[in-house]
Amino acid sequence: MNADNQPCRRKLDDDQVGLVVEIFRMLADATRVQILWALVDCELSVNDLADGVGKPAASVSQHLAKLRMARLVRTRRDGTSIYYSLENDHVRQLVTDAVFNAEHAGPGIPGHHRSAAELKVQHS
Repeated sequence: MNADNQPCRRKLDDDQVGLVVEIFRMLADATRVQILWALVDCELSVNDLADGVGKPAASVSQHLAKLRMARLVRTRRDGTSIYYSLENDHVRQLVTDAVFNAEHAGPGIPGHHRSAAELKVQHS
């Protein structure tokens, strides 16, 4: 509440709350978080994502289907290949903020407070 005792935010309707809960449910899985983090800066194929997160392609594909249904990722077809990317900048911000917030819980200087060169190595 602000100084005038007025609410700072509008009240969410039940349908919108349900959608937010579903988004957080999608983020409550380690593999899906790794997939979303891998997609923050680029689009990748299922096989590239599977290699990056160290999981079988079939498993990654199932997670991507859930993320797509939740409108957190989208696809682009190029010939016979399908590439995945984050749905929009809001998803990118949500994932980035979650990772950065978690970094503050650990020891030392959080990764996002390091130099750009260190961050590039850390995210690759």
